[in-house]
Amino acid sequence: MSLSLFSRHRDLVLALILLGGAAVVPFFFEEGAPFMDDAVTALAYVVMALGLNIVVGFAGLLDLGYVAFFAIGAYTMGWLGSGFADKINDGQGVHIGVSGFLDALPGIHLNFLLIAVAAVITTAIAGALIGLPTLRLRGDYIAIVTLAFGEIIRVFALNGTEIDFFGYTLTNGAQGITPVDKIQLPFTEQFTSLNLRPWFWTALGMVALVLFVNFRLRDSRLGRAWIAVREDEIAAASMGVPLVRTKLLAYATGAAFGGISGAFLGSYLNTVNADQFQFSFSIFVLAMIILGGLGNIWGVVLGAVVLSFANNYLIPDVLNPIPGDIGLDFDLTELSFGIFGFLLVIMMVLRPEGLLPERRRKLEMAGVGAGATAGVGETEIEPDVFETRA
Repeated sequence: MSLSLFSRHRDLVLALILLGGAAVVPFFFEEGAPFMDDAVTALAYVVMALGLNIVVGFAGLLDLGYVAFFAIGAYTMGWLGSGFADKINDGQGVHIGVSGFLDALPGIHLNFLLIAVAAVITTAIAGALIGLPTLRLRGDYIAIVTLAFGEIIRVFALNGTEIDFFGYTLTNGAQGITPVDKIQLPFTEQFTSLNLRPWFWTALGMVALVLFVNFRLRDSRLGRAWIAVREDEIAAASMGVPLVRTKLLAYATGAAFGGISGAFLGSYLNTVNADQFQFSFSIFVLAMIILGGLGNIWGVVLGAVVLSFANNYLIPDVLNPIPGDIGLDFDLTELSFGIFGFLLVIMMVLRPEGLLPERRRKLEMAGVGAGATAGVGETEIEPDVFETRA
Protein backbone atom coordinates (compact mmCIF):
# COMPACT_ATOMS: atom_id res chain seq x y z
CA MET A 1 0.00 0.00 0.00
CA SER A 2 2.82 2.37 0.83
CA LEU A 3 4.52 1.65 -2.49
CA SER A 4 1.28 2.39 -4.31
CA LEU A 5 0.91 5.66 -2.43
CA PHE A 6 4.50 6.63 -3.24
CA SER A 7 3.99 5.76 -6.91
CA ARG A 8 0.91 7.96 -7.02
CA HIS A 9 2.66 10.93 -5.44
CA ARG A 10 6.22 10.29 -6.59
CA ASP A 11 6.47 13.61 -8.41
CA LEU A 12 5.42 15.51 -5.28
CA VAL A 13 7.87 13.59 -3.10
CA LEU A 14 10.68 14.05 -5.60
CA ALA A 15 9.90 17.77 -5.92
CA LEU A 16 9.97 18.27 -2.15
CA ILE A 17 13.30 16.44 -1.86
CA LEU A 18 14.98 18.29 -4.74
CA LEU A 19 13.63 21.74 -3.88
CA GLY A 20 14.43 21.26 -0.20
CA GLY A 21 17.97 20.20 -1.04
CA ALA A 22 18.40 23.09 -3.46
CA ALA A 23 17.17 25.60 -0.86
CA VAL A 24 20.21 24.97 1.38
CA VAL A 25 22.77 25.15 -1.45
CA PRO A 26 23.43 28.93 -1.01
CA PHE A 27 24.74 28.33 2.52
CA PHE A 28 27.70 26.40 1.07
CA PHE A 29 28.88 29.33 -1.08
CA GLU A 30 29.76 32.96 -0.57
CA GLU A 31 26.92 35.43 -1.06
CA GLY A 32 28.34 36.74 -4.33
CA ALA A 33 30.14 33.61 -5.55
CA PRO A 34 30.25 33.00 -9.33
CA PHE A 35 28.49 29.68 -8.77
CA MET A 36 25.54 31.53 -7.27
CA ASP A 37 25.32 33.71 -10.37
CA ASP A 38 25.29 30.62 -12.59
CA ALA A 39 22.71 28.93 -10.36
CA VAL A 40 20.31 31.90 -10.43
CA THR A 41 20.53 32.05 -14.21
CA ALA A 42 20.00 28.29 -14.48
CA LEU A 43 16.82 28.46 -12.37
CA ALA A 44 15.44 31.27 -14.54
CA TYR A 45 16.14 29.14 -17.62
CA VAL A 46 14.36 26.18 -15.99
CA VAL A 47 11.20 28.31 -15.79
CA MET A 48 11.50 29.21 -19.48
CA ALA A 49 12.19 25.63 -20.52
CA LEU A 50 9.15 24.37 -18.60
CA GLY A 51 7.06 26.99 -20.38
CA LEU A 52 8.30 25.99 -23.82
CA ASN A 53 7.79 22.33 -22.93
CA ILE A 54 4.06 22.98 -22.60
CA VAL A 55 3.93 24.24 -26.18
CA VAL A 56 6.36 21.79 -27.79
CA GLY A 57 6.41 18.81 -25.44
CA PHE A 58 2.77 18.62 -24.35
CA ALA A 59 0.88 20.08 -27.31
CA GLY A 60 3.40 19.21 -30.04
CA LEU A 61 3.51 22.75 -31.49
CA LEU A 62 7.06 23.52 -32.62
CA ASP A 63 7.81 27.07 -31.42
CA LEU A 64 11.02 28.75 -32.63
CA GLY A 65 10.08 32.24 -31.45
CA TYR A 66 9.99 31.72 -27.70
CA VAL A 67 12.47 34.55 -27.19
CA ALA A 68 9.58 36.92 -27.94
CA PHE A 69 7.99 36.14 -24.58
CA PHE A 70 11.30 36.61 -22.80
CA ALA A 71 11.50 40.03 -24.45
CA ILE A 72 7.92 41.05 -23.60
CA GLY A 73 8.32 40.00 -19.97
CA ALA A 74 11.64 41.81 -19.66
CA TYR A 75 10.27 45.01 -21.18
CA THR A 76 7.28 44.83 -18.85
CA MET A 77 9.80 44.88 -16.02
CA GLY A 78 11.58 47.78 -17.67
CA TRP A 79 8.44 49.84 -18.17
CA LEU A 80 6.99 49.26 -14.70
CA GLY A 81 10.17 49.05 -12.67
CA SER A 82 12.54 51.81 -13.72
CA GLY A 83 12.91 55.53 -14.30
CA PHE A 84 12.09 55.08 -18.00
CA ALA A 85 8.83 57.08 -17.74
CA ASP A 86 10.55 59.88 -15.85
CA LYS A 87 7.96 62.57 -16.68
CA ILE A 88 4.91 60.71 -15.41
CA ASN A 89 2.94 62.35 -12.61
CA ASP A 90 4.79 65.66 -13.19
CA GLY A 91 8.13 64.00 -12.53
CA GLN A 92 7.05 62.66 -9.14
CA GLY A 93 6.67 59.14 -10.45
CA VAL A 94 4.36 56.32 -9.47
CA HIS A 95 5.32 54.11 -6.52
CA ILE A 96 3.34 51.06 -5.43
CA GLY A 97 4.61 48.51 -2.95
CA VAL A 98 8.18 49.81 -2.85
CA SER A 99 10.13 51.54 -0.12
CA GLY A 100 13.52 53.07 0.52
CA PHE A 101 15.17 55.19 -2.13
CA LEU A 102 12.89 53.73 -4.84
CA ASP A 103 9.99 55.62 -3.28
CA ALA A 104 11.57 58.94 -4.21
CA LEU A 105 12.69 58.23 -7.77
CA PRO A 106 10.90 59.47 -10.90
CA GLY A 107 9.36 56.93 -13.22
CA ILE A 108 7.16 53.92 -12.48
CA HIS A 109 8.27 51.70 -9.62
CA LEU A 110 5.98 48.79 -8.74
CA ASN A 111 6.54 45.87 -6.43
CA PHE A 112 7.96 42.88 -8.30
CA LEU A 113 4.91 40.73 -7.55
CA LEU A 114 2.71 43.26 -9.35
CA ILE A 115 5.13 43.39 -12.26
CA ALA A 116 5.20 39.59 -12.42
CA VAL A 117 1.41 39.50 -12.67
CA ALA A 118 1.51 42.16 -15.39
CA ALA A 119 4.18 40.19 -17.27
CA VAL A 120 2.09 37.00 -17.08
CA ILE A 121 -1.01 38.76 -18.42
CA THR A 122 0.87 40.60 -21.16
CA THR A 123 2.75 37.57 -22.42
CA ALA A 124 -0.27 35.28 -22.19
CA ILE A 125 -2.20 37.65 -24.45
CA ALA A 126 0.80 37.91 -26.79
CA GLY A 127 1.10 34.12 -26.84
CA ALA A 128 -2.53 33.73 -27.83
CA LEU A 129 -2.16 36.37 -30.55
CA ILE A 130 0.97 34.71 -31.91
CA GLY A 131 -0.80 31.37 -31.84
CA LEU A 132 -3.78 32.55 -33.89
CA PRO A 133 -2.06 32.41 -37.32
CA THR A 134 -0.79 28.89 -36.62
CA LEU A 135 -4.14 27.25 -35.85
CA ARG A 136 -4.46 25.67 -39.29
CA LEU A 137 -0.75 24.90 -39.64
CA ARG A 138 1.25 21.86 -38.66
CA GLY A 139 4.85 20.82 -38.18
CA ASP A 140 7.49 22.90 -39.93
CA TYR A 141 5.01 25.57 -40.97
CA ILE A 142 4.27 26.37 -37.31
CA ALA A 143 8.02 26.67 -36.72
CA ILE A 144 8.39 29.15 -39.58
CA VAL A 145 5.54 31.37 -38.40
CA THR A 146 6.69 31.44 -34.77
CA LEU A 147 10.26 32.12 -35.89
CA ALA A 148 8.97 35.11 -37.84
CA PHE A 149 7.12 36.48 -34.81
CA GLY A 150 10.24 36.11 -32.68
CA GLU A 151 12.22 38.14 -35.21
CA ILE A 152 9.44 40.75 -35.43
CA ILE A 153 9.60 41.30 -31.67
CA ARG A 154 13.39 41.63 -31.84
CA VAL A 155 13.18 44.19 -34.65
CA PHE A 156 10.54 46.13 -32.70
CA ALA A 157 12.87 46.14 -29.70
CA LEU A 158 15.80 47.32 -31.79
CA ASN A 159 13.88 50.05 -33.61
CA GLY A 160 11.66 51.08 -30.74
CA THR A 161 12.95 54.66 -30.86
CA GLU A 162 10.79 55.19 -33.94
CA ILE A 163 7.60 54.29 -32.05
CA ASP A 164 6.17 57.06 -29.88
CA PHE A 165 4.01 55.94 -26.97
CA PHE A 166 2.51 58.74 -24.85
CA GLY A 167 5.62 60.83 -25.38
CA TYR A 168 8.08 57.98 -24.79
CA THR A 169 9.88 55.68 -27.18
CA LEU A 170 8.62 52.12 -26.92
CA THR A 171 11.88 50.34 -26.11
CA ASN A 172 14.60 53.00 -26.27
CA GLY A 173 16.16 51.08 -29.14
CA ALA A 174 19.68 49.71 -28.89
CA GLN A 175 20.33 51.70 -25.71
CA GLY A 176 17.64 49.73 -23.92
CA ILE A 177 16.17 50.46 -20.52
CA THR A 178 18.70 50.74 -17.73
CA PRO A 179 19.00 50.68 -14.79
CA VAL A 180 16.08 48.42 -13.89
CA ASP A 181 14.85 48.17 -10.31
CA LYS A 182 16.13 45.31 -8.22
CA ILE A 183 13.47 43.01 -6.83
CA GLN A 184 11.80 44.07 -3.62
CA LEU A 185 9.31 41.64 -2.15
CA PRO A 186 6.83 42.51 0.61
CA PHE A 187 8.45 42.80 4.03
CA THR A 188 11.96 42.49 2.58
CA GLU A 189 14.76 44.84 1.70
CA GLN A 190 15.60 45.49 -1.92
CA PHE A 191 17.82 42.80 -3.44
CA THR A 192 21.42 43.69 -4.29
CA SER A 193 24.02 42.39 -6.71
CA LEU A 194 26.40 41.61 -3.84
CA ASN A 195 24.14 39.11 -2.10
CA LEU A 196 22.74 36.58 -4.57
CA ARG A 197 21.04 34.34 -2.02
CA PRO A 198 17.66 36.17 -2.15
CA TRP A 199 17.77 36.00 -5.95
CA PHE A 200 18.40 32.25 -5.76
CA TRP A 201 15.54 31.60 -3.35
CA THR A 202 13.16 33.77 -5.38
CA ALA A 203 14.07 31.93 -8.59
CA LEU A 204 13.71 28.62 -6.75
CA GLY A 205 10.25 29.68 -5.59
CA MET A 206 9.35 30.45 -9.21
CA VAL A 207 10.56 26.99 -10.24
CA ALA A 208 8.46 25.39 -7.48
CA LEU A 209 5.36 27.29 -8.62
CA VAL A 210 5.90 26.44 -12.29
CA LEU A 211 6.55 22.78 -11.46
CA PHE A 212 3.31 22.61 -9.49
CA VAL A 213 1.35 24.18 -12.36
CA ASN A 214 3.03 21.84 -14.88
CA PHE A 215 2.17 18.70 -12.95
CA ARG A 216 -1.42 19.81 -12.39
CA LEU A 217 -1.85 20.75 -16.04
CA ARG A 218 -0.28 17.51 -17.26
CA ASP A 219 -2.71 15.40 -15.27
CA SER A 220 -5.74 17.58 -16.02
CA ARG A 221 -8.34 17.33 -18.76
CA LEU A 222 -6.55 20.13 -20.60
CA GLY A 223 -3.26 18.25 -20.37
CA ARG A 224 -4.84 15.14 -21.82
CA ALA A 225 -6.24 17.28 -24.62
CA TRP A 226 -2.76 18.66 -25.36
CA ILE A 227 -1.31 15.16 -25.52
CA ALA A 228 -4.15 14.01 -27.78
CA VAL A 229 -3.48 16.92 -30.16
CA ARG A 230 0.21 16.10 -30.15
CA GLU A 231 -0.34 12.42 -30.93
CA ASP A 232 -3.00 12.84 -33.64
CA GLU A 233 -4.73 16.15 -34.25
CA ILE A 234 -7.40 14.73 -36.55
CA ALA A 235 -8.29 11.95 -34.13
CA ALA A 236 -8.39 14.45 -31.25
CA ALA A 237 -10.78 16.72 -33.14
CA SER A 238 -13.02 13.78 -34.04
CA MET A 239 -13.20 12.85 -30.34
CA GLY A 240 -14.44 16.32 -29.44
CA VAL A 241 -11.24 18.13 -28.43
CA PRO A 242 -11.68 21.86 -29.23
CA LEU A 243 -8.53 22.47 -31.25
CA VAL A 244 -8.63 26.28 -31.27
CA ARG A 245 -9.04 26.68 -27.53
CA THR A 246 -6.61 23.87 -26.73
CA LYS A 247 -3.83 25.26 -28.89
CA LEU A 248 -4.32 28.86 -27.76
CA LEU A 249 -4.22 27.80 -24.11
CA ALA A 250 -0.93 26.00 -24.77
CA TYR A 251 0.59 29.10 -26.36
CA ALA A 252 -0.74 31.41 -23.64
CA THR A 253 0.38 29.22 -20.75
CA GLY A 254 3.85 28.63 -22.15
CA ALA A 255 4.23 32.32 -22.92
CA ALA A 256 3.21 33.30 -19.38
CA PHE A 257 6.08 31.28 -17.90
CA GLY A 258 8.50 32.85 -20.35
CA GLY A 259 7.21 36.29 -19.39
CA ILE A 260 7.65 35.88 -15.64
CA SER A 261 11.17 34.54 -16.17
CA GLY A 262 11.93 37.45 -18.50
CA ALA A 263 10.76 39.95 -15.87
CA PHE A 264 13.00 38.26 -13.30
CA LEU A 265 16.04 38.31 -15.59
CA GLY A 266 15.39 41.93 -16.52
CA SER A 267 15.70 42.87 -12.86
CA TYR A 268 18.59 40.50 -12.21
CA LEU A 269 20.65 41.73 -15.16
CA ASN A 270 19.71 45.35 -14.34
CA THR A 271 19.04 46.11 -18.00
CA VAL A 272 16.66 45.30 -20.83
CA ASN A 273 18.36 45.49 -24.20
CA ALA A 274 17.44 44.36 -27.70
CA ASP A 275 20.73 42.45 -27.98
CA GLN A 276 19.45 39.99 -25.38
CA PHE A 277 16.68 38.76 -27.68
CA GLN A 278 18.50 36.99 -30.49
CA PHE A 279 16.99 34.07 -32.38
CA SER A 280 19.73 31.83 -31.00
CA PHE A 281 18.18 32.14 -27.54
CA SER A 282 15.02 30.38 -28.75
CA ILE A 283 17.17 27.55 -30.09
CA PHE A 284 19.06 27.44 -26.79
CA VAL A 285 15.86 26.93 -24.78
CA LEU A 286 14.53 24.42 -27.31
CA ALA A 287 17.78 22.47 -27.00
CA MET A 288 17.18 22.21 -23.25
CA ILE A 289 13.91 20.32 -23.63
CA ILE A 290 15.24 18.12 -26.44
CA LEU A 291 18.34 17.22 -24.42
CA GLY A 292 16.37 16.53 -21.26
CA GLY A 293 13.50 14.64 -22.86
CA LEU A 294 10.68 16.18 -24.85
CA GLY A 295 7.47 16.18 -22.83
CA ASN A 296 9.05 14.94 -19.58
CA ILE A 297 8.92 17.61 -16.87
CA TRP A 298 11.90 16.32 -14.88
CA GLY A 299 13.84 15.76 -18.07
CA VAL A 300 13.29 19.39 -19.06
CA VAL A 301 14.53 20.55 -15.64
CA LEU A 302 17.66 18.42 -16.05
CA GLY A 303 18.27 19.63 -19.60
CA ALA A 304 17.90 23.28 -18.61
CA VAL A 305 20.33 22.95 -15.70
CA VAL A 306 22.89 21.01 -17.75
CA LEU A 307 22.91 23.37 -20.74
CA SER A 308 22.81 26.49 -18.55
CA PHE A 309 25.86 25.43 -16.55
CA ALA A 310 27.59 24.26 -19.73
CA ASN A 311 27.04 27.71 -21.27
CA ASN A 312 27.87 29.81 -18.20
CA TYR A 313 30.47 27.69 -16.41
CA LEU A 314 31.84 24.69 -18.31
CA ILE A 315 32.73 26.41 -21.59
CA PRO A 316 33.96 29.85 -20.34
CA ASP A 317 35.65 28.73 -17.11
CA VAL A 318 36.73 25.11 -17.56
CA LEU A 319 37.22 24.47 -21.27
CA ASN A 320 38.13 27.97 -22.52
CA PRO A 321 41.82 27.82 -21.43
CA ILE A 322 42.40 24.52 -23.26
CA PRO A 323 43.01 25.99 -26.78
CA GLY A 324 45.67 28.32 -25.35
CA ASP A 325 47.34 25.45 -23.53
CA ILE A 326 47.83 23.54 -26.79
CA GLY A 327 49.05 26.57 -28.76
CA LEU A 328 45.82 27.71 -30.41
CA ASP A 329 44.76 31.35 -30.36
CA PHE A 330 40.97 31.63 -30.21
CA ASP A 331 38.21 32.07 -27.67
CA LEU A 332 36.22 28.89 -27.13
CA THR A 333 33.16 30.86 -26.00
CA GLU A 334 32.72 32.05 -29.58
CA LEU A 335 32.05 28.42 -30.55
CA SER A 336 29.56 27.71 -27.77
CA PHE A 337 26.59 27.15 -30.07
CA GLY A 338 28.73 24.95 -32.30
CA ILE A 339 29.59 22.88 -29.24
CA PHE A 340 25.90 22.66 -28.31
CA GLY A 341 25.12 21.55 -31.86
CA PHE A 342 27.77 18.85 -31.68
CA LEU A 343 26.41 17.63 -28.33
CA LEU A 344 22.87 17.49 -29.73
CA VAL A 345 24.04 15.48 -32.75
CA ILE A 346 25.77 13.00 -30.46
CA MET A 347 22.63 12.94 -28.32
CA MET A 348 20.40 12.19 -31.29
CA VAL A 349 22.66 9.31 -32.30
CA LEU A 350 23.17 7.73 -28.87
CA ARG A 351 19.95 8.63 -27.05
CA PRO A 352 17.42 10.32 -29.37
CA GLU A 353 14.64 10.22 -26.76
CA GLY A 354 16.60 12.49 -24.36
CA LEU A 355 18.24 12.05 -20.97
CA LEU A 356 14.95 11.40 -19.14
CA PRO A 357 12.49 10.47 -21.87
CA GLU A 358 8.73 10.44 -21.58
CA ARG A 359 7.39 6.86 -21.58
CA ARG A 360 5.44 7.22 -24.82
CA ARG A 361 8.38 8.75 -26.65
CA LYS A 362 10.76 6.11 -25.33
CA LEU A 363 8.50 3.34 -26.59
CA GLU A 364 8.06 5.07 -29.95
CA MET A 365 11.82 5.30 -30.36
CA ALA A 366 12.12 1.62 -29.49
CA GLY A 367 9.35 0.71 -31.94
CA VAL A 368 7.25 -0.92 -29.23
CA GLY A 369 4.02 0.78 -30.19
CA ALA A 370 4.32 -0.27 -33.83
CA GLY A 371 5.14 -3.88 -32.93
CA ALA A 372 2.26 -4.17 -30.52
CA THR A 373 -0.18 -2.71 -33.00
CA ALA A 374 0.93 -4.98 -35.81
CA GLY A 375 0.77 -8.06 -33.63
CA VAL A 376 4.47 -8.82 -33.94
CA GLY A 377 7.16 -8.84 -31.32
CA GLU A 378 6.77 -9.85 -27.72
CA THR A 379 7.75 -6.64 -25.93
CA GLU A 380 5.53 -6.05 -22.96
CA ILE A 381 4.09 -2.54 -22.66
CA GLU A 382 4.03 -1.03 -19.21
CA PRO A 383 0.46 -0.81 -17.86
CA ASP A 384 0.74 2.92 -17.13
CA VAL A 385 2.13 3.91 -20.53
CA PHE A 386 -1.12 5.47 -21.59
CA GLU A 387 -1.65 7.41 -18.38
CA THR A 388 -1.37 11.15 -18.57
CA ARG A 389 1.81 11.19 -16.53
CA ALA A 390 4.88 11.93 -18.63
